[in-house]
Order: sequence, then structure tokens, then C-alpha cells
Amino acid sequence: MTKDSGHPPLSRTPTDGRLEGLRSLYERQVIEGASRTVRVAPYVLASAVSERRADQELIEAYVSGRGWNLALTSFADLGQAPPVMERSGFGEACRFASQGFAHGIVAISRHALTTDNAVYEELLDFLHNRGVFLAFLPCRDGA
Repeated sequence: MTKDSGHPPLSRTPTDGRLEGLRSLYERQVIEGASRTVRVAPYVLASAVSERRADQELIEAYVSGRGWNLALTSFADLGQAPPVMERSGFGEACRFASQGFAHGIVAISRHALTTDNAVYEELLDFLHNRGVFLAFLPCRDGA
């Protein structure tokens, strides 16, 4: 996989919109193909345990509102994170979902994973090829 530059984009680009459309399509495909209630695994990138708890609560509320089930196992990486595919917590979430224990992985935002469009697209395809989708909480600031 391509390395994450660690630098956020300056503004939304047409590529960002295309990738959100792809993410949304993959989510719909997995959900429509599910033979049971959709189950998702939460993933949190946090700098402290208190931030992890707060993000986990937001994810739980979002998942409940969507009518999905939350996996009993949660996944996290604490502190300054390496590129997404080198993170142990995210890797565990991917393996968990790919083994059929969850249909998707839910994070607070795309920025909890990567800001690099090439890495993000590879990640979407990697998970989709394993029957797993990514979901994020809706933006609160309208961005």
C-alpha cells in the first residue's frame, strides 16, 4: 500500500467526492447482501483513554441510530499513529471483519484513518474485496 503522507488536504477536491461515492456504494452493496442484521466493529484513533471512551460513545449512538448491531469487540490505536495499514488496532479490526464477525468498520471520520486519497482508495478496495465496508459518523460542521 502507498504510505500516508500525514498531511491533511487543504480543501475538498473532486477526488474526495468520488471516493466518498465509492465508500457509500461499497457500504450499500455489503448491507444489501447481508443475510442477517448488520454488525459493525468500532475503530478509534485517540491520543488518550478518555478520548477513546468519548469517541466510542459517539460511535455507539450512531450505530444504534442506523439500526445496526455493534460488535462486542472494539479496536483502537492510542497515541501518535503510524500509517493506517501499519496500525495494530486497525489491522485487528480488518481481520475481525474479514473473518465474518462484522460487515463493516465504523470510525469517527475518514481522518481517523488517512488523509491521503491514494491510500484511502486502496483501503476501500482492500476491504470491499473482503466483503467489508467502512462507515464514518456524519460531519457535524457541515464540511
